[in-house]
Amino acid sequence: MSNKVQEIYSQVVCNLSPTERLCLATLILNELVEPNLSIINQSDTWTEQDQLDLTSFSLEYATSIFSETEETSL
Repeated sequence: MSNKVQEIYSQVVCNLSPTERLCLATLILNELVEPNLSIINQSDTWTEQDQLDLTSFSLEYATSIFSETEETSL
């Protein structure tokens, strides 16, 4: 972190209320995101990696749910 950023934080941001800090953070983050909206792929097409990630998450979630609630008898 640069000294200039640390100085601004120490002299200005630290003196703000939590609500004002949140508003400032929101303004900064919104400004950073707005010009980059075109780089976000908003298509409805799922890539193979998307499908693999979803499958993996779903199986892990199901394993955690069912291993806690049901005992399998062999």
